[in-house]
Amino acid sequence: MRKIRLVEVRSELAAGTRGASMGIDALKIASIKRQSSFFMRFEPVSVKDENQLLFGDPQFPYAKYGDGVYTMLNRVCDTITELRKDALFPIVLAGDHSTAAGTICGIKQADPDKRLGVIWIDAHADFHTPYTTPSGNMHGMPLAMVSALDNEACESNDVEEETEALWERIKQIGGRGPKISPSDVVFIGVRDTEPAEDHLMDQFGIRNFKTDELRSKGVEAIAVEALALLKDCEQIYISFDVDSLDTSISTGTGTPVANGLSKDEAFELNRALIKDKRVCCWEIVEVNPTLDTENRMAENAFDILEATTDSLIKNF
Repeated sequence: MRKIRLVEVRSELAAGTRGASMGIDALKIASIKRQSSFFMRFEPVSVKDENQLLFGDPQFPYAKYGDGVYTMLNRVCDTITELRKDALFPIVLAGDHSTAAGTICGIKQADPDKRLGVIWIDAHADFHTPYTTPSGNMHGMPLAMVSALDNEACESNDVEEETEALWERIKQIGGRGPKISPSDVVFIGVRDTEPAEDHLMDQFGIRNFKTDELRSKGVEAIAVEALALLKDCEQIYISFDVDSLDTSISTGTGTPVANGLSKDEAFELNRALIKDKRVCCWEIVEVNPTLDTENRMAENAFDILEATTDSLIKNF
């Protein structure tokens, strides 16, 4: 059986809406309501955050709070590297999605010779760069960070030298050069993209299983097909952003998008994917209880978290 470590990352520097740092505690409140022993079963590791920077103004318009994001990515990278070198399975509970780049860097730093595939369950592609971002919020950039991309072909921003230098440092976290190939990314549920991201998806042939296709083929078939697309990868990382869920249940997240997954679909999808023995890390992000007065998002997310973990344990 795999030995699991929970990794708690309460950073929300890179989000456009405040409150995602409270998502982990909202999950814990949900577990208490469910009378679950989940948070007693696994030893947690907590990564120090830099959220105090939010009391000041962001320094870089196209990479908001970028210095703090850089610090967080390094901390998460080092934490995940240590856990993976000890043959532990990290289940990461995070605030905004930018720190997923640190998770990926840590996986790669621990096993630099192993090809790493990514299954990204999300409403958004998160492939922006400072050169293309419409908002400057870095939770839209993690996949570009770990792919070491600039996407200057779609450049729309006049990026200052300080931001360029920061972006170069971010791309080198966990080792020089790309940590993944964009062609080793599989999207599930992505439905809100900008032209710059569409350009990269076309350029690298990134497969996106949209909600309608998932419903047509069935969750199990999509899981099989997604994993088969990564047949040449020796390791797989799964990132589950709760905004992949439909807006009927995803009000408690910063960037909800209509026509998403149902709770049952996300429940079964994550349970199916994590059975693959190449999966080495699973992450859940962007629960924001300040946008959800009854903690419904966290309760749904906790049910998915617990079920996915149980599936992992039962299949190893």
